[in-house]
Formats: sequence, structure tokens, C-alpha cells
Amino acid sequence: MTIEEIHGILVEQFDDQRIVALVTEAKDPWIEVAHDSIHDVAQFLKSDNRLAFDHLNNLTGVDYFEPDPKKAAKFGHDPHLEVVYHLYSYDQKHSAVIKVKLPRWQNDTPGEIPELASVSDVWAIADWHEREAYDLMGIQFLGHPNLRRILCPEDWTGHPLRKDYEFPMEYHGIRGK
Repeated sequence: MTIEEIHGILVEQFDDQRIVALVTEAKDPWIEVAHDSIHDVAQFLKSDNRLAFDHLNNLTGVDYFEPDPKKAAKFGHDPHLEVVYHLYSYDQKHSAVIKVKLPRWQNDTPGEIPELASVSDVWAIADWHEREAYDLMGIQFLGHPNLRRILCPEDWTGHPLRKDYEFPMEYHGIRGK
């Protein structure tokens, strides 16, 4: 099944407010889903027999931000975060990429990380992927059963893969820079 056919099924089930876009001109085409609809869409993607996306290959966060003001004008993107889901159906032998755009900060308040519903109850492997995205990118996955750091120590400050992250000069008496 093509990404266009998958998109058609999603638009038929949901509306164009929940299934925001289909981007086919990219090397790896994707479907954009509204952030407040990802859990419902994920359940449908897995349970609908035509789609049967039973495997989450990867879930990752991406930071679209250019910290250099000189380069920001040419960057071509409004600052935001994206959560990217790579899905596969072993039964139907097709794949899809789903993206959700989030603001860099919840309510545009620096330091308040954005929130998104967890899909760990849909695909169990999302448990680990969401913990990594939380730890490194600062995305709060609501409803996650054990959302805590997975790579950084529990008392680490900030989220190291954000483009505006400032590496600490010292951590527990160990020089950082």
C-alpha cells in the first residue's frame, strides 16, 4: 500500500483537522498528524486490518531550531520539535512515517517542555523510545508508565540534543568543558 492510500484511509476515518498533511515530495514521504490526535490515530493504524501496523521501528524527536541568528533567516523553518514514528506491517508488508509537530516550549514558556500522548500502550517498544526522546529532547509523554531518564543521570539538568542546550561547566565536581 502506498503512503497516499494510507493517507486516504486515515482521512476517511478522521478529518483533515486531525490528519494535517501528506508530504510526498520528500525522500521519505510522511503523514502529519495533529498532536492531540496521535494516540487515537496510532490505535487505528495498528487495529485496522487494512493497515495492521503492528511494529514501531523507531520513534525519535527532532529539533527544528537554528540558534545562530545569522543562519536562522535562511533556515526555512519556524522553530518547533517533531516526533517521528516509523511504522511497519508484517502482515501487509508496507511501511509509513508519521510525524507530529510540537512547539519547542509548552505555552511558549521557555523551560516548560511540550506534552504529547504516549503510544506505549499501542506499541510496547515505544516505552524505551519515548524515554529516550524525553531524556534527550525534552518531550513529556503523557500516560507513559515509567517516564524517567534513560541515558542521562536522574539529576541531569536540561535535554542534551536540543539545539539551544548549554553543556554544564561542571557536574558533581567533574569539569565539563
